[in-house]
Amino acid sequence: MPLDLYAGIYVRDYQAARSWYARLLGSEPDFVASDAEAVWELADHRSLVIEENAEHAGHSIQTIFIDDFDTRIAQIAVRGIKPVKRETYPNGVRKALFRDPDGNEIAFGGAPV
Repeated sequence: MPLDLYAGIYVRDYQAARSWYARLLGSEPDFVASDAEAVWELADHRSLVIEENAEHAGHSIQTIFIDDFDTRIAQIAVRGIKPVKRETYPNGVRKALFRDPDGNEIAFGGAPV
């Protein structure tokens, strides 16, 4: 069965969040749905969307597991965003946690070294 994932994040200030997510993800959105919604396609049929909704902003938790963990985290740092927390679990899986301006948690995970 094919799988499509459309993971949503509510934000207070769409323009500020769009800029922050463009820096975090390294590109402008792939699709702008409206004046208050933007979509990044992270992989085929797997998208991350931000949408302005002040009432619900700041309560999202997303983890994106990637193959190029060290490279990706270094690239994000060059764009001026550093993780608020880094962890390595007992099984060796690594995680770098970022918080957007509203407090939403966006993490990148990577396989053991």
